[in-house]
Amino acid sequence: MEVLLTMKATIVIHQQKAQDPQELTRLCPFGAIVYENGKLEINAACRMCKLCVKNGPAGVFEFVEMQQPLLDKEQWRGIAVYVEHTGGSIHPVTYELIGKAIELNKTIGHPVYALFIGSQIKDKARELLHWGVDAVYVYDQPEFAFFRIEPYSAAFEDFISLVKPSTVLVGGTSVGRSLAPRVAARFRSGLTADCTRLEMQANSDLDQIRPAFGGNIMAHIRTPKHRPQFAKVRYTIFSAPPRKDVLGGELIESELPAEKVKSNSHVLATENKPPVVKIEDAQVIVVAGRGVRKQQDMAMIHTLAERLSGQVAATRPLIEAGWADARCQIGLSGRTVSPQLLIACGVSGSVQFTAGMTGTHHIVAI
Repeated sequence: MEVLLTMKATIVIHQQKAQDPQELTRLCPFGAIVYENGKLEINAACRMCKLCVKNGPAGVFEFVEMQQPLLDKEQWRGIAVYVEHTGGSIHPVTYELIGKAIELNKTIGHPVYALFIGSQIKDKARELLHWGVDAVYVYDQPEFAFFRIEPYSAAFEDFISLVKPSTVLVGGTSVGRSLAPRVAARFRSGLTADCTRLEMQANSDLDQIRPAFGGNIMAHIRTPKHRPQFAKVRYTIFSAPPRKDVLGGELIESELPAEKVKSNSHVLATENKPPVVKIEDAQVIVVAGRGVRKQQDMAMIHTLAERLSGQVAATRPLIEAGWADARCQIGLSGRTVSPQLLIACGVSGSVQFTAGMTGTHHIVAI
């Protein structure tokens, strides 16, 4: 049987040859060489630049390449979607990610999973069976009543270790931004944030495309040597599939032992924010750009939006000038929207702005 191998590089330190360990820590410009507990060590800041090998005393630092088995992608199957929710009320981004997962699945034929973590959510988890998933994994325990990063990360890790999905999709919400990096780090895998396009290769490699360098280029990211592949997607980027009347798939209940759901934080009380209409949910948006020269002219923008039963948004220059709330900003550093109608007033149309409204159905530019 032929075993495919890949190479892994590391820096080996020969401690017995190090005459002045404290002085050797200065060799690394990134501070990756540290002297602790009586010996030299290389920490995670190492860039593998090999300057320590080149500039250090002969024989102290050695660059070594080791062979290790190549990832067996057949051991990782499935596309998993993390269910974003507040008190069991499922966030719309979840349905959008399920729709994208089903679309990606057409290339590889893997099952589509939903991961639902919370308390008293079993009945609400059944709703997901109307949306085309093959299985919903439910972690329903009192310790998950409020979002706390340690128990939620433990449940997420337990699910991945049990199911071994090839791809994991997470919404770009405040919870998703906190949870996804921690779980990806536990599996030493990559995480691509704010993806605008996702495509699946026949070998289950996920093509993750997102704006980079301020939107001046589109970065094409692939993780061929690690699983699972984590991708974080903003709300309103993809479309949700139609809800089916007939239930499909299965509900699988899981539970973690008490020692794994412990947390160093304790929730004493919670208070709901007053409800606000978000521009992500608006069907009509009137956007003010740099072309609006005076703050007094914003009154016309608001009047137009009111007459169309729409919402007011703005570009970054007006946000920085204090003419509009930061929650109304559209673009790479703001919100992503997909209204039926967007009226752009004095907007230049830079890539930083257009990246946030590519899903708009009709655009009127003034």
